[in-house]
Amino acid sequence: EKKGKHIGLAFYTLGQRKGLGIGGQGKGTGEPWFVCDKDLENNILYVVQGNGNKALYSKGLYADDLNWISGKPKGIEESLNLSAKFRYRQSDQDVTVKLEDEDLLRVDFKEKQRAITPGQQVVLYDGDVCVGSGKIKDIIK
Repeated sequence: EKKGKHIGLAFYTLGQRKGLGIGGQGKGTGEPWFVCDKDLENNILYVVQGNGNKALYSKGLYADDLNWISGKPKGIEESLNLSAKFRYRQSDQDVTVKLEDEDLLRVDFKEKQRAITPGQQVVLYDGDVCVGSGKIKDIIK
């Protein structure tokens, strides 16, 4: 169902609540609206109601443009348990990572994560040691 018009997909971030211009329409649950997806090809911005809506969450991501601090960690070609951060000041999240090819990393979350956004960074840790980072390419719903 169409809710309104957007000002350009580049101006919205997954998980965004403010500035959508669709509040107070009297339909739905009365909860705030959030951006849950963007379809660049068809110029569609998808929104859902409620901060806990399952459409806001993903179970993993793919990252490229990888940067290893002290070289690739041992075991990353098979599977490696690390922790990760996806946003500023976020607490560490348990993840399993696997290098799919030379510059593509699959990151699976122990617990689903809210509003993971392509183009932002994922930073990987082994305990307190930062082992590297990558640019989020795609999310795994």
